[in-house]
Amino acid sequence: MGAENKSLANHEVLILAVYLLGGETKRIDTEDIAVKANELAPGRFAWKKYPEQINLEMIRVYLSDAKKHEKGRYIVGSGNTGWMLSQQGLQFARARAPRLGVEDLSRPAVDAKTQRWIRRERNRLLTDDAHQRFIRDGAESVTRQQAEAFFRLDAYVTGDARQTKLLRIVNAFGEDSDLGGTVRALASKLQEPINGK
Repeated sequence: MGAENKSLANHEVLILAVYLLGGETKRIDTEDIAVKANELAPGRFAWKKYPEQINLEMIRVYLSDAKKHEKGRYIVGSGNTGWMLSQQGLQFARARAPRLGVEDLSRPAVDAKTQRWIRRERNRLLTDDAHQRFIRDGAESVTRQQAEAFFRLDAYVTGDARQTKLLRIVNAFGEDSDLGGTVRALASKLQEPINGK
């Protein structure tokens, strides 16, 4: 592990592991994160008595830490549902990974299923009424209901499922040259309390 890797906090190593496993658009299992983190920082998350074993409880604790405000709110999820990068986590990972030489571990190529989803979803979002209204009249012209339809959310999509759907779109298209402004503005609108719209 390089000197700069050693300067990372434990939860930051895990954020990079989630990033490298594709956690910007899907939830990643704790065990997969543990294995990738051990590749990034060999022995750092190992048992003291059995150093060849990864301490999953330690991994879970640091993943939970990464959800906290004081640790950056880099991640969402749980051991049961899997873990996904928040917007802050994705920004952190994108900024740190190249400086640490993590790109040498190379993120796996996006699989064909994800590539198809990205292509279809981008086309859908570009033609969505909310996007067209945003381009024409600005964010304030888009109602909460239209913003929810843009992200394919409704009253039945709540909690972690709602957060996952929202983050998947924001992480995939938040920096898109055509969609980024719409995605970020409408996501922000949905994070505000309901105001009658």
